[in-house]
Amino acid sequence: MNKDAKIYIAGHRGLVGSAICRKLKTDGFKNVVVRTHAELDLLDREAVEEFFAKETPEYVVLAAARVGGIKANMTYPTEFLYQNLQIQNNVMWAAHQHSTSKLLFLGSSCIYPRDCPQPMNEDSFMKGPPEPTNEAYAIAKIAGMKLCEYIHEEHNKNFISCMPTNIYGEGDNLDPESSHVIPALMRRMHEAKVNNTPEVVIWGSGVSRREFLHCDDLADAVVMLLETYNDKQFVNVGCGEDISIKELAELMQKVVGYQGKLVFDTSKPDGMPKKLLDVTRLNKLGWKASIPFETGLTKMYAWFIEQPSVKN
Repeated sequence: MNKDAKIYIAGHRGLVGSAICRKLKTDGFKNVVVRTHAELDLLDREAVEEFFAKETPEYVVLAAARVGGIKANMTYPTEFLYQNLQIQNNVMWAAHQHSTSKLLFLGSSCIYPRDCPQPMNEDSFMKGPPEPTNEAYAIAKIAGMKLCEYIHEEHNKNFISCMPTNIYGEGDNLDPESSHVIPALMRRMHEAKVNNTPEVVIWGSGVSRREFLHCDDLADAVVMLLETYNDKQFVNVGCGEDISIKELAELMQKVVGYQGKLVFDTSKPDGMPKKLLDVTRLNKLGWKASIPFETGLTKMYAWFIEQPSVKN
């Protein structure tokens, strides 16, 4: 990509979008275009159309989405399905209509079937129903990935997708009601440490396994794909290693410095038993994750304790 190329990052204030913006600027790209929600509501089709007609970005990274952890997914499935479909359709169609050269859509590993063979290979896509606790989000992401594929095929346009694993890091959502497992655990253990709370209760049995990738690693992979990858076949993005929720909680204790007891509430759902991506295709493209998990958590915690909403 030319360093002066106009690149629009949809969702630049989110965990992933902000990391991609940092990476592009670090790499010397000088024309990164962003809009806040107040400036451009991606649910508003006419507003999105007007933006693309005026700006005509050469490249688009679609990182905007309604996201949340298992509780938020189970509580608001209607909003997760409707809003994500609207955002994706509006941005992709406007990009298609206004001659965007390349669009990269970020999906989610939840597109894979609940009982998918592990590690999850791209060929397992749509070979079974998704995990029920995040079905609405998964359906929206599947639709977005397929729309990219169809535009690629029918209109010969370079609309591509990648499917990241669970992402964490600086800039994550810290809302106790809608955050993912890592920021949720970090906040609860930090607050328990500050308040001398003797135990922290964690949803589920702790046996389910998850893969986690630092947002800066994902941003590095995204920029590589944006510059070099042109296949309609989506590609998994992960580190290729997983950890149990119990092991994650114990590691979080170490990073935060919480000395209390961990209690697992088995009356709450575990979600998908295991989610580990097969990253063979990505590795063959010459990319591998570089940030060790404990290092990434330590970086995130240093950022976390500086946030205005965090009590120290």
